[in-house]
Amino acid sequence: QVQLVESGGGLVQAGGSLRLSCAASGRTFSAYPMAWFRQAPGKEREFVAAISWRIASTYYADSVKGRFPISRDNAKNTLYLQMNSLKPEDTAVYYCAAGSPYTGGLGDSQSEYNYWGQGTQVSVSS
Repeated sequence: QVQLVESGGGLVQAGGSLRLSCAASGRTFSAYPMAWFRQAPGKEREFVAAISWRIASTYYADSVKGRFPISRDNAKNTLYLQMNSLKPEDTAVYYCAAGSPYTGGLGDSQSEYNYWGQGTQVSVSS
């Protein structure tokens, strides 16, 4: 089992940057495929980016491709989302999620992830 805690959200102007972090408990963080999702007000939660457990392959939603690189530091049990060139439409609560250990990962469906953090608010002003 793994527990996840996000941090790094805040208010930023359009065009700015933020880096989200997700600290994971447990000794086998490296075995978990990880992902970021987001939920804007009045909208359903949507996939943002995913990273596999073995060779850190990545997969992105079209809306963030080229702007939001996802990465992980297994030594620090931490997942990151570097958010660049932010737009007002990126405003949302951002959640990190962990899938089943030692599985392929890179899924974009919420049902593929078993563990979720509490979320961190990102607000982008125009």
